[in-house]
Amino acid sequence: MSLHEELRAARRCVDDLARCVSRLERELGPGLETRRLRSDAEHLRESLALLTATVPGESGDAQAEFIGVPDAPYDDRLWTDADDEGVGARRGPEGPGGPP
Repeated sequence: MSLHEELRAARRCVDDLARCVSRLERELGPGLETRRLRSDAEHLRESLALLTATVPGESGDAQAEFIGVPDAPYDDRLWTDADDEGVGARRGPEGPGGPP
């Protein structure tokens, strides 16, 4: 992995940690331990931002990854076992509501 990929992976991990800390705060309440944990997670985020700013070619802001989506239609076989929300399972080529 390149240095830039490692930094992005570390950012994702710190973001995941912050989400987990938020869930813990909701479950356990705003006690001393959860406030300390939140503070530690914020310090990690700040330290990572400072480190990222020192790396040449890497901006302090998270760069969006480009994910290409083809214009071609998807293969209908991908949806064979899928349910349409509020309608139910598809039934063969007729689609929802067709004969079983």
